[in-house]
Amino acid sequence: MTEETSQPQETHTRCGLVAIVGRPNVGKSTLLNALVGQKVSITSSKAQTTRHRITGVRTLPGEQPGSGAQFVFVDTPGFQTRHATALNRNLNRTVQSVLSDVDAVLFLVEAGKFTLDDAKVLALLPEHKPVLLVANKLDAVVKREAMLPWLKQMQERRNFTEFVPMSARRAADVQRLLGIVEPMLPLQPWFYEEDALTDRSERFLASEIIREKLFRLTGDELPYSCTVVLDKYEEEGRLRRISASIVVDRDAHKGMIIGAQGERLKRIGSEARQDLERLMDAKVFLELWVKVRSGWADSEEHLRSYGYE
Repeated sequence: MTEETSQPQETHTRCGLVAIVGRPNVGKSTLLNALVGQKVSITSSKAQTTRHRITGVRTLPGEQPGSGAQFVFVDTPGFQTRHATALNRNLNRTVQSVLSDVDAVLFLVEAGKFTLDDAKVLALLPEHKPVLLVANKLDAVVKREAMLPWLKQMQERRNFTEFVPMSARRAADVQRLLGIVEPMLPLQPWFYEEDALTDRSERFLASEIIREKLFRLTGDELPYSCTVVLDKYEEEGRLRRISASIVVDRDAHKGMIIGAQGERLKRIGSEARQDLERLMDAKVFLELWVKVRSGWADSEEHLRSYGYE
């Protein structure tokens, strides 16, 4: 009687980590949301909006059972090159830790532009990783013929694996980028369930969405040194009871957020609640408070207590 040896099954699925990096305010979070197909990272016109490592998952099942690809995208804070606070040192550590264990890097720049801050980010990218030059906001380029000399200059800076001109707001461009990245993913089982969108909890996403509304509705009035801390998060079936504190550095910032007769704070709460109800498919009761904690952004102790990695 012969003994059968078990052979390992051949894997037909691809799965891997893909980092999205670039200078602040270049469109990383918008691209992540487009690649995932739903909002998992906050966006605003204010630089330095993303402060945490946000993972978004997109799974494309193959035509045959047991095939397909799972993209695990990591949206990072933009490299901070101007302010030497504890917060910015923390953000840069987060970016560098992400780059050490990914399978590919999407280096995001604005099409036709390359700033000193872009150059600083490029210099920090690992040499042994596939790096794709993603030229975002192509729709904003008036003279497309100017792209050719710009692309030649970029190729002289680094031997990029691929050059992908695109707009993160065009679905066809997003699908094309997924198709380019897919062969770079290792053949291995998926890390997450097929319907997973992010590895972040609802609690974390709640604080991020409140922070997004804070930045969007205060514009350039409010410095970036403010954060949101959840004081209470309770689930009761399809009901969420959330209480959060907006932490600012100065008393003057508190007034900016509250606004005349409290109208701005009410609007921040109302818009955040609506987004949260859509995201969680649940009824949300949301309470917001504004607290002053002087010097929090330059305090390692405060950063740890507020959840910065």
